[in-house]
Amino acid sequence: MFMKFNELLAKPSGILKNFTKNNKIIFLDPNNPDANTISDKEKIDVILSPSLYWVKKVTLPIKYVRDVKKLLPSLFEEILPDGSYSYSVYKEDDEFFIFAYEDKLILDTFLSAGISSSDVAGVYFAQSELGYIDGAVNINETQSIYVQDDMVVLVPCCWIEETGDLNLEDVILSKHKIALQHYAHIVDNSSLYKIAIVLVFLVVLLLSEITITSNKTADLLEQNDEIFASYKLKPTMMQNKSMLKKYKKIHTKQSKIREHISSILKFRLQGSERLSELDVKNSTLSAKYSGASTATLSRIKNVFKSKKIKHKLYMQDKILHLEVQL
Repeated sequence: MFMKFNELLAKPSGILKNFTKNNKIIFLDPNNPDANTISDKEKIDVILSPSLYWVKKVTLPIKYVRDVKKLLPSLFEEILPDGSYSYSVYKEDDEFFIFAYEDKLILDTFLSAGISSSDVAGVYFAQSELGYIDGAVNINETQSIYVQDDMVVLVPCCWIEETGDLNLEDVILSKHKIALQHYAHIVDNSSLYKIAIVLVFLVVLLLSEITITSNKTADLLEQNDEIFASYKLKPTMMQNKSMLKKYKKIHTKQSKIREHISSILKFRLQGSERLSELDVKNSTLSAKYSGASTATLSRIKNVFKSKKIKHKLYMQDKILHLEVQL
């Protein structure tokens, strides 16, 4: 498939507000880019709509956030659509909240809303900042958000009968902000020359770090193996799906065996008749009855025939043989 948030219901005291310079806080939604009025050169903090990121709540046998960061791409494997993603994570109690987002999508939404990236002081997820909302609130003409199981959920407005408006006046921002990656810098020739010098220096520096990086990579792979071992997982998704298919097949076969054995044990034998042998070999369940009569053979046959179970009945050396295909 997906949180414990900062307690934001209590308003800060007037004395604290007098000594704190707060940026304007806006809620950014791609389906409602014109919802905010922003003055020129005004510094703002942006809370992203859930439609601008992916989020999961997970429990892992790892203690530190820095170790989880290394695993974020694999934790979102086969979930994200095609795209170029950045990742973020923070921890609440024993659970990790992990995020994936496209920098370009967010920056394009800035442009649509008339927001200059240079005026943005901080970017935050609704997930970490709006856990205080009570009930559902509208964010555009067709969608609302509300908190369910500690998750800020985005739903169609028609799903919620009563909704309110989003009030950001008393929001106290958390420390969980993200830094967007920018790629559209324009530089002149002199700047390019300076950048080239810096890049040469970085290449030399990176070469000296190869050994350290190799050691860290080995440690990361070891931690990754420990996680997969803890949950008895295979290295790839294809192998895990194959293992699931295998165990489903085993479960189906064992269920049939239990069902057929139950039917066999329920037969009421007469006089000296008795069940002398019960065995499972390959895909066949076998039972032998000593001293069985033709009447017993007919009763057993009728039971399995009524249940449409493929079977074989025959007498040999005064022993009734029953074979059931699994």
